[in-house]
Amino acid sequence: MNSQAGDYVESYLAEAARIAATVDREALAALVTELVRIRSENGRIFFLGVGGSAANASHAVNDFRKIAGIECYAPTDNVSELTARVNDEGWETVFSRWLEGSRLNARDGIFIFSVGGGSVEKNISLNLVRAVELAQRVGASIMGIVGRDGGFTARASRHCVIVPTVNENTVTPHTESFQSVLWHMLVSHPDLRASEMKWESAAR
Repeated sequence: MNSQAGDYVESYLAEAARIAATVDREALAALVTELVRIRSENGRIFFLGVGGSAANASHAVNDFRKIAGIECYAPTDNVSELTARVNDEGWETVFSRWLEGSRLNARDGIFIFSVGGGSVEKNISLNLVRAVELAQRVGASIMGIVGRDGGFTARASRHCVIVPTVNENTVTPHTESFQSVLWHMLVSHPDLRASEMKWESAAR
């Protein structure tokens, strides 16, 4: 390995270690409590994300359903409806209209994976902003794992974890990576885990 490549590997992993050391533990614990409450009230969770965060949303739906026993969905998993709504109604309302069709209500929650969290001022990820506004209107819980200052999601949410920024040049890869790190922590938390995971149970 040449020295330049090795230096980047070392610095990137050091950044990841700093994030893990400084992420808000109290915010994570509060998120666990909120997820337990939603499950106990037979609420649903709708995971929202775009780009790499959409893929994370799909993976999280699997884990929260299978391991934590919570009814969950991701609009981006339904590509036919998603693209029909984009085509007919526009990108800005694609999530909010999908959630309206799912009868989002006060027992439910939306869980946003995003680097910026959405911004009206910057005209970024308005689909997430409109979904948050709908959740506010119907009294649904608003949760998220986001980066930077969290944007609209963090301001509107009582249960949001912000992935600390340790390097302005690696905000996106670290945020999307830690979405996965943290949701896996959530579903494996003793208060949320409802089913054994395959390899852990096979080792016994």
